[in-house]
Amino acid sequence: MASSGSPSSPTAEGKLDVEFTVPAQVEVAGHLMAEFAQRHCSAGRRVVLVTSGGTKVPLESRTVRFLDNFSSGRRGSSSAEYFLDSGYAVIFLHRHRSQYPYSRCYAGVNLLDALLLQGGEGGSGQVVADTGALPDIAAVLRRYQAVKDAELLLPVEFNTLSEYLHLLKAAAQALNPIGSKAMFYLAAAVSDFYIPASEMPEHKIQSSNGPLQISMKMVPKMLSPLVKDWAPRAFVISFKLETNPSILLERARRALDTYRHQAVVANVLDTRRGFVVVVTPHTQVELALSEDEARQEVEIEEKIVANLTAAHTAFIED
Repeated sequence: MASSGSPSSPTAEGKLDVEFTVPAQVEVAGHLMAEFAQRHCSAGRRVVLVTSGGTKVPLESRTVRFLDNFSSGRRGSSSAEYFLDSGYAVIFLHRHRSQYPYSRCYAGVNLLDALLLQGGEGGSGQVVADTGALPDIAAVLRRYQAVKDAELLLPVEFNTLSEYLHLLKAAAQALNPIGSKAMFYLAAAVSDFYIPASEMPEHKIQSSNGPLQISMKMVPKMLSPLVKDWAPRAFVISFKLETNPSILLERARRALDTYRHQAVVANVLDTRRGFVVVVTPHTQVELALSEDEARQEVEIEEKIVANLTAAHTAFIED
């Protein structure tokens, strides 16, 4: 993606130094998000920023190789749908080619296998959907078109870690004017490590040079400036994923103590699709799918969003 401006990077205090280049689309995206938030707030709606997908960390300036993670954007995209169902307007800050609200229902489907051409020859004929390959497509399409017609969903795309960090700051500043009606649902899987541009080789790393040794720096923690400076009146939710369940709740509470935001959705890798714990400074609520709910393909994100929208209401009233 093209870049402009001087090299800069958000630090732990939310200031900018010389690590990342400001992406060219940040200023435009910031204006779009601010207009979107103000319009829907004026119409009496709350606005939620949902971050979704993983972040790519380049290993070379002219990137051939990069570090990534397993995140597909499933949690963020499904949660965005449930927020829309709950009456929110949604800014969807998502990784390029990660799962997207509504179309996520057909992730992995080969589009050409799901369409049928009826009648006509050559380029003529009518294209229809194979409802066997695209189950419930009419209902899903109807929901999506209603959201699109009402302009309730604003997609903003990122690819690299640098793009995500700068767009997150722009989003926070765009939502700050609507105060407590803003929610931040930070479900993106953000890298903890990166290579500064000044330390990155320009060209492709050559395997002929032997085994690769990489030294990486810690990514600045954006939650602190977001909560303290950029959107101090907003309702902020972070996510904590661990593979070791014995440390999960302690790490979630440590995050709340450190950043002073409103909630952490804590989950373990192996059970994340059926069980989470919503941790706040004063409560701890377990959300789980029953066997019947799992068979009926109920999604845990529906319960997460219901819990957090209720908490957001109490936050606003307080």
